[in-house]
Amino acid sequence: MLDLLLFSNSTNANRSYLDHARDEVAQFLEGVTEVIFVPYALQDHDTYTAKVAEALAAHGMSTRGLHTFDSPEYELAEAHAVFVGGGNTFRLVSQLHRQGLMDPLRTAALSGTRYMGASAGTNIASPTLRTTNDMPIVEPPSFSTLGLVPFQINPHYLDAVPGSTHAGETRETRLSEFLEENDVPVLGLREGAHLRVTGTAGEPNFTAMVGGTAVTPGLGPAITFLKGTLPRETAGDISALFEVPARFDAGLSGPGQDGPVL
Repeated sequence: MLDLLLFSNSTNANRSYLDHARDEVAQFLEGVTEVIFVPYALQDHDTYTAKVAEALAAHGMSTRGLHTFDSPEYELAEAHAVFVGGGNTFRLVSQLHRQGLMDPLRTAALSGTRYMGASAGTNIASPTLRTTNDMPIVEPPSFSTLGLVPFQINPHYLDAVPGSTHAGETRETRLSEFLEENDVPVLGLREGAHLRVTGTAGEPNFTAMVGGTAVTPGLGPAITFLKGTLPRETAGDISALFEVPARFDAGLSGPGQDGPVL
């Protein structure tokens, strides 16, 4: 049973933290009095937690940082809602693995604990961090992440700018390179967009919806990449992506060390 709210970004230009998603956050966390915040994607955990606490206080709830607890595994098991903030995905994944918290966080989310993520916190809802945009400032023990969804997500998806003189790789190029080595769908979430998932895949109550308003005028909330096909604009129901088989390291014999065959 999943209850996920995954944002591409936590802050739109000229808006305060989570302000662009005020309605979605309020609806998702309705009835929750305390949120456990996972601040490991940034270095200063206390300052980061205070920033999130200020934003969520506007919704009438308190926030406590996971780093403040003597038994974070227990707190994850008891939490009604968890929010994993953005920052550097490699640092976040490294900390979760090294502190033994990746499995407890996965177990909580799969058991129905409300899971909210932004940027790096959305990245790790995928099976691996391989489609992050972040620089590998640290080396995590594994690229494996939560696998709450069976496909990859690329938050902050940026479209090529028409007429730009930039001659380097575009985001589309980089994700196409990923698909040269892997046969796994990739959902590119544009700034301002989110993915909402409820229920259990394959059951009648299951929903997976892409929504929000992209900050770039004229563009939809998301774009989907599938191996061997052109990227397609995406909005609304994406439940079909939960039925697409995923093969990591598809050109090699057997599953890759950091990506399970799903």
